[in-house]
Amino acid sequence: MSFPTAGAPAVAESLLGVAAWLQAQGYAFTTVTPATHARVNARPDAAVAGSLRDVFGWSRPFAASLLPDEVLAPLRAADLLEAAPGGLLRSAVRFSTLEGQLFAHSAYPTLAEDAVFFGPDTYRFVQLVLQELERQPLPAGGTILDICCGGGPGGIMAARAAAARQPRLVLGDINARALQFAAANAAHAGWAGATLAQGDLYGAVGGDFDLIVSNPPYLNDSKQRAYRHGGGRWGEALSARIVREGLPRLAPGGRLVLYTGVAMVDGKDPLVETLRGYLDGHGWPWRYREIDPDVFGEELQEAAYAEAERIAAVALFVQRPAEGAPPARA
Repeated sequence: MSFPTAGAPAVAESLLGVAAWLQAQGYAFTTVTPATHARVNARPDAAVAGSLRDVFGWSRPFAASLLPDEVLAPLRAADLLEAAPGGLLRSAVRFSTLEGQLFAHSAYPTLAEDAVFFGPDTYRFVQLVLQELERQPLPAGGTILDICCGGGPGGIMAARAAAARQPRLVLGDINARALQFAAANAAHAGWAGATLAQGDLYGAVGGDFDLIVSNPPYLNDSKQRAYRHGGGRWGEALSARIVREGLPRLAPGGRLVLYTGVAMVDGKDPLVETLRGYLDGHGWPWRYREIDPDVFGEELQEAAYAEAERIAAVALFVQRPAEGAPPARA
């Protein structure tokens, strides 16, 4: 595995070691929405961690005696430990379980510009990708690209599902921190041969792909933090770019699977309205549907969403017809 940024191997190796230790302890944690996380952590008995799930799931401050030196040392070496009031410590990384696999991502609350996202959207996104691969398997030796990969769960789980076909996996993100986490997650999942690509969308990767998957930032974030800001009036701009710039990178027979969110305004979907003419003009089969009609409802309190009715999670599937064959139904 090649690393695109300085310091990445040390962070990835530290995360990989901690993940292996946690797995040996039988650790498991399901990440919830930020609003739910805040409510649970506000309970009187949640002030200080008493278990591994409290430390690496709920991001609660903890006494150093709670963890062995074999875990504290790599966290310190990777600058993943923070000082907390009262002489306590706090982990800067969380580990969540998805389909039995551990994934490292940023601790709660995710406030930093380079935070690495993982949440309920991630579970829905991965299920969407796995269902698509069940519907139509990847070709033998096919190439998978997870663009805006974050910690890489979409691409990694796709590669694991298609392992018998020996796919090539590329994990791309503009966020160097995300690729450090993705490297560890890929190695822990047995996919240390994944290629890491840092840059703006497809500009960092060459060639065509048999499967492009993406769960990009889609909110209109007032601070324009990379891990959550999608650009445009409603946060839809990055998702639209992924489609417009991604279709030319599909190999014959290749597919693009986009999971994203859309602010619905006056009963209309601005993302599909933006893309419909482009998709129809392309002449390739495509499908679009809502996955969840109401996510991140708390964002509607922000000025940017004053005219929005709701934010929905949606999915878009586009397939390039195979060479020499009539367009297939997507």
